[in-house]
Parts: sequence; structure tokens; C-alpha cells
Amino acid sequence: MAEAERIIGTPDIPDAEGADGAEPQQPAEGAAPAGSDEPGSGRGRKRILVLLCVALLAYLLDLGSKMIVVAKLEHEEPIEIFGEWLKFDAIRNAGAAFGIGEAFTVIFTAIAAVVIIVIIRLARKLYSLPWAIALGLLLGGALGNLTDRIFRAPGVFKGAVVDFIAPAHFAVFNLADSAIVCGGILIVILSFKGLDPDGTVHKD
Repeated sequence: MAEAERIIGTPDIPDAEGADGAEPQQPAEGAAPAGSDEPGSGRGRKRILVLLCVALLAYLLDLGSKMIVVAKLEHEEPIEIFGEWLKFDAIRNAGAAFGIGEAFTVIFTAIAAVVIIVIIRLARKLYSLPWAIALGLLLGGALGNLTDRIFRAPGVFKGAVVDFIAPAHFAVFNLADSAIVCGGILIVILSFKGLDPDGTVHKD
């Protein structure tokens, strides 16, 4: 018997098979490898968390500053910060940022709402930290001014935004406007550098 086995030989057992002879499992076609950054992964959630934290900080700073201005500065003399170069002067602005287009309050309200929706949808594919910061600034600023449009006089979606930062020879603005402008500038820089919101870099 031993001589017969020597002549015939024994079949080779694949190393990948289990002890019970079952075939090894293969990853499903198109499945992401372990540790990959698919939507909803840890890395993506961290970027969304950064976006929300930046937006919340910008929103709370804007809201708090406006509450203080309305309570302490409205209907009062402007406060000089750096002489004639920079003052705090409370005004109500029915237009867009820096007092532009005061006759289109409802339109600017709708635009702000659309911007917020676009940012929320874009956040699902967000894997870039700089983009998370930029979109967070935009979201916080848009929410800050949209809050004024909804809840301040003269009415819902027609409310006037509280502005108070008054540089010399420039329009009066608020912290929400500043956040929007800073976020927009950062997005332009990232676009010129070829960095997309999903973290990929391309060169034209």
C-alpha cells in the first residue's frame, strides 16, 4: 500500500484552503479594501465634524456680537476703535453683504438658503481639511445672516441684517460677512491649487 501511494503520489492541498477544505473567501467585486476612505468612513466623518465646528463657531460669534450690538450700541453714538479708521456703528442692512442690493432682500434670503443646502450636500463627499474649513466659514456666515433675514424686522424673509464694523471709506459689515468672504477666498485659493473637496489633486 505504501509503495502504491509512493508511485501514485498524494494530491497537493492549496495553502489558501481552510482546514475543513472550504475555498477561501474573496472580496466582493468593487468592494473597498480595508482602511479605505469610502463615504461615511472615519476620515470623512472627521472632516464633516470640522466643517460643523467651524460653522458653529462662526455662527455663534456672529449671533453673539449682533445681540451685544443691538442691546448696547443701536441708537447710540459710534464707538471709535482706531480713531477715524475703524468704528463700531450699528445699522440695519436690508441688502446683501456690505449693503449691496437693498431692494432684493427676499432674493438674497433665497440665495443664502440655497448656499446652505449645497454645502450640506457637498459635505457627503468631503475629505479635504482645508475645504472643510472653507465650507464651514461659508455655512456659518450664511446661517448668521439668514437668521437675521428670518427673525428680524420688518418681517420673515425680509429682515434687515445687523451690521456694525465700519472701516473708514468702506461699507459697514458684520462677522458673518467676514466669514463668508474668508471662506470664499480660501475656496479660490484651493481651486487654483487644484485641490478638490474629496481630497484629490489635479493639475490642468
